[in-house]
Amino acid sequence: MEYEAAIIGSGVLDVLRAFDPRVVGTLPLALSVPGSDIDIVCHAFDPVAFAATIWRQYQSCVGFRLYQWTSSGQPVVARFEWGGWPFEVFGDARPVDQQHGWLHFEIEKRLLALDDGRLRKAVLQQRSAGIKTEPAFAAVLGIEGDPYRGLLELASESDVQLRARLYSL
Repeated sequence: MEYEAAIIGSGVLDVLRAFDPRVVGTLPLALSVPGSDIDIVCHAFDPVAFAATIWRQYQSCVGFRLYQWTSSGQPVVARFEWGGWPFEVFGDARPVDQQHGWLHFEIEKRLLALDDGRLRKAVLQQRSAGIKTEPAFAAVLGIEGDPYRGLLELASESDVQLRARLYSL
């Protein structure tokens, strides 16, 4: 089953419609490796309601786990399997457009759209070696320090600046 069919079959986007669910990560970027999961970010403006919605719909799924972080904002994370695919659903009190996971996805998508194929190939090599997505992009692009922060900083660069980075690969 393709990952899109698992998303549709699970009904997750409909179930979580009130929480602005958006699919992010390596699958829609065509950077997945074996074991990649379906990542969905949500605006969990009410973490209790968000967790209850997920619990009601997916508690009987294989591998179901539901966590709430104790850090600021107390995001909720749910993991489960559907149609042979692992899902990870992340709900944060911030609107999706302000969440780091969404912002990382957007800059990665932008970079890949500007790419001539070298970036994708190099990131996939890093991913195949077991490197997580953001650190893989950072390594290929020569971003030092915190790869997550480094990618966020790229979001403010123009397409011309990003292309210059890509041409130096």
